[in-house]
Formats: sequence, C-alpha cells, structure tokens
Amino acid sequence: MAMQVRVKAMTWEASGIVSYDLHPVNGELPAFTAGAHIDVTLPGGMVRSYSLLNSQAERHRYRIAVQKDRASRGGSRWIHDNVRPGDLLTVSTPRNNFPLEESAEISVFIAGGIGITPILSMLDRLSALGRAWQLVYCARTRGDAAFLEALEGRPGVRLNLDEEPGGALLDIAALVAAAPARAHFYCCGPLPMLSAFEEATKHIERTRVHLEYFKAKEPPAATGGFTVVLARSGREVRVPSGTTILEALLQQGIDVPHSCTEGVCATCETAVLEGIPDHRDLVLTESERAANKTMMICCSGSKGERLVLDL
Repeated sequence: MAMQVRVKAMTWEASGIVSYDLHPVNGELPAFTAGAHIDVTLPGGMVRSYSLLNSQAERHRYRIAVQKDRASRGGSRWIHDNVRPGDLLTVSTPRNNFPLEESAEISVFIAGGIGITPILSMLDRLSALGRAWQLVYCARTRGDAAFLEALEGRPGVRLNLDEEPGGALLDIAALVAAAPARAHFYCCGPLPMLSAFEEATKHIERTRVHLEYFKAKEPPAATGGFTVVLARSGREVRVPSGTTILEALLQQGIDVPHSCTEGVCATCETAVLEGIPDHRDLVLTESERAANKTMMICCSGSKGERLVLDL
C-alpha cells in the first residue's frame, strides 16, 4: 500500500550519507519490525528501497539514510539533489526481508558502511529486550562512518577503520570463530564483505546466519526463449533473449509491482504455479528455492519452456 509522508528533517551523517525523517501527513504510520525497509517512489517511475533505522516502537516517523552512490542509477543522486524538508514523498508500507531473531542468547552484527542502517534498529530492539549483542562496524575512515555519535562508547561496539593508520580489513572468519556458542550472526554491507561472511559461516546452521544484500551479486537471468503464462487472465507472454520476465511483462503493458530490479527487495515476489524457475535473487532461502513455490521475476528466469505464474 502506498502512502504519502512529509520530510520533516534531513541530517548530514557522514561523507555522502544523509538521513531523512519522514512523518505521516495524518495520524500514525504503520508499525514495522527491526530490519524492515520501505520503498520510496521517485520521478520517472523509479522505486528504491531503504532500511528503517529508527526504533520499531516509534509510530510518528520513519527514518532512512541515503548514501549518494557513485554508481547510482539515479535514485540516490536524485534524493540528495532534490529532497528537502517540507517535501512530500510516496512510500510503501514496511516489509522485512532481514528479520531479527529476538530470542537469541547473543547476536553478533557485522556492518559495512551504509549497511549499518537496518542494524541500528535491531540494536535498539535487543537493548529494549535486555538481550546481549556485539557489533563490529567497518568503514574506510571515520569520515565514512555514519551514526558514530550514537554508537561509539557503547558496550559491545567495535569500530574497524581499515584505511586509517594501523587499520586493516576485518578478519570475519576469526571473528566468527571467536564468537560465543549459539550466537546468531548478522551481516549487511558491500558484496566482498557479504561473500567473506557467507564463507566464514558456511559451517553454521542456517537458522543462525542472517544477511541482507543491497546489490545483486550475479547478472539477472536474461537468456529468454520461454513463455510465461499469467494464470489469472490466461494471457501468454514470450520472454525473448536478453530480456527478463519483468521487462517482458512491462513491455506488454502489464503493470506488476517492482523496485530494485536486482532481486534484493522482494517487491516483485510472485507465486509459481507450474515450471522450474532459474533463481537469481538474494532473498529466498535454499529450501525456498528448492520448493519453487515463489520467485523474483525481476532477475530470475525459467529452466523450462513454460512458466505459469499467479498473475
């Protein structure tokens, strides 16, 4: 569901990172849980997802932080250049692809750069519950690390600045090996960090390993050469080579929800009724992929000649 919010404040947080306080135009905002994100609709049909970094107990605002990405496809640059206090934005209700396990005895967090944003809400929630946690926050320099005032000096927080004098890249494998037994591990950051985290935790049961990608780690499935059947209407759409399912549907004037187009936000998640998807997303678990009951049509394709979707 889309709704309008007003930008009440914007705050410089670090080099290239600005936070925005978004308040309801009327009443209260829908509740959310730690780790959730919202989609922000921008001009030209762009939709971008941003993690909520404030306490889940708050209903009077959503707080997001936007990094001006050098490789921006236009979203973060437009927000930095154009959004100001008093402006209205259209956002979605919150969704959570990175949920917090509140019952864990201890939680160990690894954040890289802007990846600190969903973790801030998680730390607030665990502190409110009286649960133990540890955080290693990685950035190149102090100037690149947002929200330091809220984090530095807190018990359990370690800052790792790899480009400062004496700094080095975090040894994630050593950190995981030294963690308390039964710890739950969380990681959010750039692709190399997430890859190292997955390697370091591959021996740990999947229920204790949690991560969130902001960008795809492989190209979308675009080999094409198959047909998508829309079960609700019976319509058939051919997906040609070089085109994703989402692109083929949009070209035929079929409006389907989508946001990141990289398989990381789950906005385009669609039920599969027949066929075997070629999964390329970073949201579904291994068991969910194996079940083939749902897929992200923005990046995943088909392993067969025909795919029937609940659309």
